[in-house]
Amino acid sequence: VQLQASGGGLVQAGGSLRLSCAASGHMFSHYPMGWFRQAPGEQRDFVASIDQSGNNTFYADSVKGRFAISRDNGKNMLFLQMNSLKPEDTAVYYCAADPPQWGFWGQGTQVTVSS
Repeated sequence: VQLQASGGGLVQAGGSLRLSCAASGHMFSHYPMGWFRQAPGEQRDFVASIDQSGNNTFYADSVKGRFAISRDNGKNMLFLQMNSLKPEDTAVYYCAADPPQWGFWGQGTQVTVSS
């Protein structure tokens, strides 16, 4: 499966953004999906994941209660709704498929939160 993330941008602290990840191919609904992020000079960190059905989600403690992951299997789309953004959320955000190895990755979209 090929993935392409979009929706990043510059936002003030406290604002919101919605990231999208478009998947090609007919196997999208077979894969659990996830979002990761990488800040400059830092390792890539897990943000959120969702199972194939969309009924089960899991979040990093740092984003719990502020971010929401969802998917639309009919449209081969993955989303990350980010609310109450903080400067420390600034990073390149990546969508990924097929845990635990996460064998498929999108190209990343930049999110910058100004204070």
